[in-house]
This record gives sequence, structure tokens and C-alpha cells, in this order.
Amino acid sequence: MRGKSWQHWVENTFFNVFSESNRKIIERITINISVAGFIIHLILILGKNYDVFHSRMDSILLADPISAIYTPFSIILIYEIYLLVHYLPRSFTTSVSKQFEIISLIVIRRIFGEIPHIDLMAPWFSAKPNLQLIYDLIGILILFFLIYLFNKSRSKLVKGKLSDNLKRFVNSKRAVSLVLLPVLIITSLYSLFYWIGSQLTGVVVTSSFHLNAIFYNEFFTILILADVFILLLSFQYTERYSQLIRNTGFVICTILIRLSFATDGLTNIALIISSVLFGLLVLRIYQATESSLQHQQ
Repeated sequence: MRGKSWQHWVENTFFNVFSESNRKIIERITINISVAGFIIHLILILGKNYDVFHSRMDSILLADPISAIYTPFSIILIYEIYLLVHYLPRSFTTSVSKQFEIISLIVIRRIFGEIPHIDLMAPWFSAKPNLQLIYDLIGILILFFLIYLFNKSRSKLVKGKLSDNLKRFVNSKRAVSLVLLPVLIITSLYSLFYWIGSQLTGVVVTSSFHLNAIFYNEFFTILILADVFILLLSFQYTERYSQLIRNTGFVICTILIRLSFATDGLTNIALIISSVLFGLLVLRIYQATESSLQHQQ
């Protein structure tokens, strides 16, 4: 009886917190803040160009009007993280798909941060910023295509019947989402205040790579822990080898994304691409295994 009342409470709380009306409100707020952030960033760049003020971030975020695109993308990414937490209880496949979309948006955001630093006077392949732009442009095209293939394969998955065991598992994942949301809010606020404090105390963020890692280092670390916890919970509700391998493979995808924040250059984009490619191969092999089992039956 207690178990049923707990599940009922989790289900009601989840649908209240992640209701469609709340999602639309957060989406509207995100759009408004993104537009405001873009305008404020442009004003700051204008003020810096006219020597109204100077900041330690001049060379990274205030170098060119194109850099202003960095701000709305950062705000949109926060909304995408909210959606990830929202979709977490649906399935491992849906959750990892949203992770791939988030990391691709992070790469695109980084490209806008890199464009103002391109050295057109230097030999193109000898300047590090120029090479990084090439890596990221090619990388985002590969990522876009791999994510398309992943989502195409994901759409072919056949949804099973919602048994009592599966309902309990889904409610367990909803509980994880409810815990994860405030943890991520606190982590994001801590990262923001830490960054502001570092600017005031003289700690300089030396590159766009360090800037990109702020918050997302911690975010993907927390996400790995959440994924592992859900993976352990799944052992109670399924003994199918193919599902266990698929779910474990998707956790490895998150770990590869997390590792990418500790690297730069070609290694960074290679780790991100390998994460999506690994997830796609795991999903394809899982589908082939399930199809083979169905034909045998």
C-alpha cells in the first residue's frame, strides 16, 4: 500500500512540475531572456569598443559583435537541459538523443565564439584558431548527420506494453528527474556565481574551451551518476541481455561526452563524434538483436 501511495505521489508531482503549461511558460521566458541577453551583449561590445569599460573577458566574449550570439545560445542550452530532465523517464534512448542534441548545440555555440578569433592574415592551416574552426565545422556536420540517423533508428523502436513492473520503473525514473532538477539548478547557480567571482578576483578564463566547460563539466558528471543509478534500477525490471547492453552503452556515450570537456582541438571533437557514433552502433545492434529474436519466436 505504501509503495502504491509513493508511486502515486511521484507521478502527480512529476506531472505538476513538468506540466505542458509549465513547459510553455519556461519556453516563453527562455525566448525573452535570450533576446534580452543578445541585446545586452551587443551593448557591452559597443561599450568596450568605445572604451567605456574593460573586462578580463574582452578577448573572448567582447571581441566582435558575432560573439553576442554566444549569450542566447547559452540561455537556450539551459532550456534544453530542462527538456532533458523532462524526457529522462521516457527511455534511455530518448534521454541520450537529447544529450547528443545538447552537445551539438554546445559545439555550435563554440563556433560563434571562435569566428572572431580567426586569423585571415596567417597561413590558414598553421593558425590554431583557424584549425579549430575547421575541426568544429566538419564535426558539426558529422554530428548533425549521426544524430539524424540515431533519431531515425529511434523512431523505429516498437513500444512495449506498460506492465506493472515497467510502471514502477518509470516512476523510479520520474523520482530521479525530480531530484535532478533542483540539483542542476543549484549547480548552475554555483557555476554562475563562481564565474562572476573569478572575474572580480582576477582569475582569467583563458580560452573559449574553458568557458564552454563552465557548468557543463559538472552537468555531465551529475548526468553520468543519474544514468548509472537508472541503469542499476533497470536490473530489477529486465533480464534481457540486449537491453542491458544497450543501456550500458548509452551510459558510455555520456562518459565520452564528459571526457570531451577535458580536451581541446581535434581530440575534443573526435570524442564527441565517437560518443554519437558509438550510441548509433549500439542502437542498431540492439534493433538487429531484437528483430532476430522476434523472427525466432
